[in-house]
Amino acid sequence: MVLARPERPPMGWNSWDCFGTTVTEAEVLANARFMAENLRDAGWDTIVIDADWADPAARSHGYNDDARLHLDPYGRLLPDPVRFPSSAGGAGFAPLAEQIHAMGLRLGLHVMRGIPRRALAERMLLHGTSTPLSDIADPANDCEWNPHFVGIDHGHPDAAAYYRSTVALYDSWGIDLIKADDMLWPYQERDITAYSEAVQAAQREIVLSLSPGRDLSAAHVEHLAEHASMWRICDDVWDRWDDVLDNLGRMARWAPHARRGAWPDADMLPLGRIGIRAERGEPRDDALTAAQRRSLLTLWTVARSPLMFGGDLPSTDPATIELLRNPALADLLARADRSGEIRREHGLVLWQATGGGTTWIAAVNTTDDDLTATLDTRDLGLGAEPATIVDVWTGQPVPARPGRTGATTTRGVAPDSHAIDLSLLPHASVFWRHDR
Repeated sequence: MVLARPERPPMGWNSWDCFGTTVTEAEVLANARFMAENLRDAGWDTIVIDADWADPAARSHGYNDDARLHLDPYGRLLPDPVRFPSSAGGAGFAPLAEQIHAMGLRLGLHVMRGIPRRALAERMLLHGTSTPLSDIADPANDCEWNPHFVGIDHGHPDAAAYYRSTVALYDSWGIDLIKADDMLWPYQERDITAYSEAVQAAQREIVLSLSPGRDLSAAHVEHLAEHASMWRICDDVWDRWDDVLDNLGRMARWAPHARRGAWPDADMLPLGRIGIRAERGEPRDDALTAAQRRSLLTLWTVARSPLMFGGDLPSTDPATIELLRNPALADLLARADRSGEIRREHGLVLWQATGGGTTWIAAVNTTDDDLTATLDTRDLGLGAEPATIVDVWTGQPVPARPGRTGATTTRGVAPDSHAIDLSLLPHASVFWRHDR
């Protein structure tokens, strides 16, 4: 089998922003049912269980030291059967995957680089061998923020076999996406290669997502594109406008490197009902304004990032759900073959995406003040006299006027082109579509 190469960036839900390490089977299924009933037709089709699903004492606001992770005899993680009752008796996530697949959705799991410390303490053996897992461990290359795992000694001849054994287990459960964490900060090239090869050895096509993306250099882009389906370009993004602004520059650097089946990932959408039992903050509706919320979703889409919603879908406000239901999001992600920032001046940032005879434009006011501007349609890549331009969010036409009217010309617009007048509140945006 080969590594899954999704034709468009995946669109789904991830449990981290709302439930952190504590999500339960009931909560996963509630979000899956909501997605199947309300969002699947708009392109949303993936459910991801994030970190620490094997910890029976998982809590909000962090990780437990010396966690008694559920493991099989070969040091492979098993779901906590209290939180995930269908996994009892060694069934793993197979029964849950079956339910998710029956809804027309896909199931993803978060995993960590390396070997659980508990597997070493209990002298477990590598699956199918007499090799102690401690022989292939590299305790000096442990995770800097999760206390449960240590690295792998890639000089040992059995080093890659541990990843193959774990992926084979997830494969048998019916897992469609693996989010492999602690791979990118620092950049763990040997682990990425080994994990990718393990995924390619699976019977199913599995999407491989790499995290966390902190301080990630584009010098690694060819290795990433060869070995992963998607990879994070940033640390965790939360419901703060500063996080959105910080990611704008990163997306501008990475979006030109996106290609079919290899997608730079700007992290989850921290929208809706989040913080319920999360790693960060108390239960809340996201702290972004309506304008900021729309800008975030617009920018992530035009940058062709995977879209993973972080809020609890059933308890998220209807206005936010309505944004997700817009079919234009999946349409752009499916058809655009190029995107990038085309201008950044005086607080106004412009993005363009193109593909299939369509040009999409996003403009965002990054300042704390109202912003007005007059844009030349040729500067947007729409030509001197574009046909109908449509607002993606409202479906309404966007008026363009001639750059010259009689003896009068519009400042900043060529006389043989057309002008669009733009007025944006602080942190607001527009999202336009033009079909040739």
